[in-house]
Amino acid sequence: MYPDDVKFCAKDGARLLTGVTGSPTPPTPPLGVQSVTPPRPAAAAPPPPPAPMPGGPRTVDFSKLAGQLLDNRYQVAKKVGEGGMSFVYLAQDTNTGEKVAIKILSPALIKDQNAMARLRREAALGGRLAHPNVCHIIRLGETNTGLVYIVMPFVQGELLCDRTNRMGRIPLAEAAGFVRDMAAGLQVAHDLGIIHRDLKPENIMVVSRPDGTERAVVMDFGLAKERQMSAEVQKLTATGIVLGTPEFMSPEQLRGKPLDPRTDIYSLAIMVFEMLTGKLPFPGRTQQEIMIARLKGEPIPIRQMRPELDIPVAVEKVLQKAMARDADQRYASTMEFGEAFSKAASGQADGDGESGGGGLLGKMFGR
Repeated sequence: MYPDDVKFCAKDGARLLTGVTGSPTPPTPPLGVQSVTPPRPAAAAPPPPPAPMPGGPRTVDFSKLAGQLLDNRYQVAKKVGEGGMSFVYLAQDTNTGEKVAIKILSPALIKDQNAMARLRREAALGGRLAHPNVCHIIRLGETNTGLVYIVMPFVQGELLCDRTNRMGRIPLAEAAGFVRDMAAGLQVAHDLGIIHRDLKPENIMVVSRPDGTERAVVMDFGLAKERQMSAEVQKLTATGIVLGTPEFMSPEQLRGKPLDPRTDIYSLAIMVFEMLTGKLPFPGRTQQEIMIARLKGEPIPIRQMRPELDIPVAVEKVLQKAMARDADQRYASTMEFGEAFSKAASGQADGDGESGGGGLLGKMFGR
């Protein structure tokens, strides 16, 4: 038995699942938002609320908007998810008749000036970020009651974390398709100067196409909060409890250094490793140990982690390069990483991850 704060097996790095006797596991929200306990309701018959802070949102119960017409435009149908920074609703845009996802932002996020600046910038880019592999912001709005919300395309499917947990691991050919999708979506954002900063399987949705094939959609660009981890690293305790989840963060992000698109490449590579093996490439019984391994150690080679899977040497080489501690040693772009991985997975690359059979970039990403 492991203590409650242990998330991964000390022997093989496998993710540990927490079971609660007698209590069913709650369903996973369908929009890529991590489930958390909703805000504690106010006590019964409270005194009159204080006046709102200048420039801040008024006191509003944004967890109960089903059935309302938001901002005289969006007919809210039902709540479909909630996370640490938002409540998510399915709604219909009465102007266009289209289904949309409405995310009502928490007061804590609204007070974060950097996060709101990123949200406004992404909303201003509008259709330029629209892409089959990106769930982009359509509109950022505020009601006269102080609710700040974002409108996004309604994307319904299976979270990548749920897919991996359900299957144990994802076959190489299927994973390669998802990697191409994620790389293409991230590249569109990177070309516009947007870094995700919080790539993890909970932020990837696997969506079915009309023809039955599937595509991966990157979620929550604007809600990805840039974590300055240096203070937390300095305050690591003996129990390994630290704010945030370090499993997919790059070393430079853990250190609180300036970030560029290569931090997303690092996170994407760790996600791919987990997709293929069901395990993480850095061992550790606690978050503290995982962070130290990320900062000072090297990832376990994927063929060493799961030798029985017969993963090609070229795939291992590509992942090792993408997970290099030094960002300068990684691939220069997500498209470059995605192409290298596709070639390695299909046998078109040698043991160094270099092309052995060619293939046009457009062909590799034209799914």
